[in-house]
Amino acid sequence: MEHFNAASAEALEQMLLSCLRSPHWSRRVAEHRPYPDLASLLAAADEAAYDLTWPDLTEALAAESLPPLPPGTYSAAHTALSAAHAAYEARFGHVFVICLEGIPRGECLDHILEGIRSRLTNDPEEERVVVAEELRHLARARLVSALRGAGNCATSPHGAAPGR
Repeated sequence: MEHFNAASAEALEQMLLSCLRSPHWSRRVAEHRPYPDLASLLAAADEAAYDLTWPDLTEALAAESLPPLPPGTYSAAHTALSAAHAAYEARFGHVFVICLEGIPRGECLDHILEGIRSRLTNDPEEERVVVAEELRHLARARLVSALRGAGNCATSPHGAAPGR
């Protein structure tokens, strides 16, 4: 926490934006320094994420990309995933996000496909709620990863648009 609390405003902004591309979220988290411990930081990050408006979330979504497929994934799986992503983006107008924190690597593809298929049945308002929660989970996982020495949040093992 010392490094986080002592970081320059510019360095902290870059680190936080690599966790979640929302300037509003980044500013809110940075403004409340110093944090006595990780739990306090994560609570503040969650609170800032809960306060994001749909335009804030849309801005964050624009910076997300599709999660990478595990090595050795069959071409049929690539095709199925590409089709599912296309259907999702056509329905909701933004990239599909899901936090894969805690999901074994070998189960990620199934988890992503299951998530897309089940969420395609959501109405747009329901999906906005789910997207906000997934982005909050992603930001939290990336922030923890960065603080544990993985460096920049975007280089965390969770990928760019991973799931929970």
